[in-house]
This record gives sequence, structure tokens and C-alpha cells, in this order.
Amino acid sequence: MPHLLAITGSPSAHSRTAVVADHVVRRLSHSGFETAHLSVRELPAADLLAARRGEPEIRRALEAVAEADGLIIATPVYKASYTGLLKAFLDLLPQDGLDGKTVLPLATGGSLAHVLTIDYALRPVLAALGARHVTAGRFVLDSSVERGSGPDRLRPEAELDLYQAVDEFAAALRSAPPADVTSADVTAADVTPSAIAAAALTATP
Repeated sequence: MPHLLAITGSPSAHSRTAVVADHVVRRLSHSGFETAHLSVRELPAADLLAARRGEPEIRRALEAVAEADGLIIATPVYKASYTGLLKAFLDLLPQDGLDGKTVLPLATGGSLAHVLTIDYALRPVLAALGARHVTAGRFVLDSSVERGSGPDRLRPEAELDLYQAVDEFAAALRSAPPADVTSADVTAADVTPSAIAAAALTATP
């Protein structure tokens, strides 16, 4: 069964993005996948910003990416793009650091005005790093993440839409070609812009 790694790029200790990623990880775990979650904010900041790839925590994080068959890349939208924290980590990967991998991109934000961040900011970077297949991503409104005295949860309509993307990602993983098939063998159809189902994310705060 493929090994999956979720990477979240939020600098916040109370991250809605992490809540969304945790929902994804749980669903994939229940489907039988081996999963792990890497929060970039927990890596040593000085080592991350100085690109000290040989330092133990940075090295282990990069090894986790290399060993994963599939990745979930999740980020809040800051200044109409993914976070600088996530960029700092992605910059540590080799040029072909996502070669052969299937990737699910996710973003969270306060307004649907940022819904195209996945396709116009994040997806090109993932493709440039050699991802075999970047599946249709999802943008989740901050207002769809509900917090209270119990566990954080997603509003039902947002959760349903997110799980559709997760199931498509899982199907892509299961149908992935053998490991010796490289990203150069994949057609351009694998990196076309995603059709984001914004209609399911129009819940008001």
C-alpha cells in the first residue's frame, strides 16, 4: 500500500490548514494507506532558512518526502499565494524532488477570491519539481472550519467536497504506473489546471 505524507505550510499554532490536512490524513488512513503529517513550522527555523539540509530534523523531513509515494501539500493563502514557510521547505528539495509522486494540493483562505491560488501559484511549482500527477485540488474557506469545545470539524458541505478530492487522489495513487516510469513519460494531461468545485464552499461565516 502506498505511503503518504501530508505537508502543511502554515506558521500558525492554531492552523485551519492543519485541521483540513488532518481530515484528509484520517480518511486516507481509514482507506488503508500508511500516512504521516509534517508541519513545516515545527522544523528548526534557522536550519530551514539557511538551507542546512544536513541538519538532523531537516534531513529527516527531506527523507520523508523522498520515501513517500504520494503527498498532500496544504497551505493557507497569504498575499494571494502559498506561504513563504512552505516555499522555504520546497526550495530544499532537489530539482526532481517530486519525481514519480502523486500530489494533492490544498489551500485555505478567507475568501473565494483566492480560489485560483492552487492552479496559478502552487501547481506550477509542484509540476516543476517533477510531480508525476498533480490531482484536482481543493480550496476550503476558513469559515468552513468550525471550532468549539470539542474536536475541530468541517462544515458538512466542505467536508463532502474535500473527500471527493481525497478519493480521486487515492484512485490516482492506486492506478499509478510502476516506479520505473518517470515523470517524463507522463502526458501533459496530468498537469492541466484543476476544476475546483467552489459551489460546495459557499457557506457564509
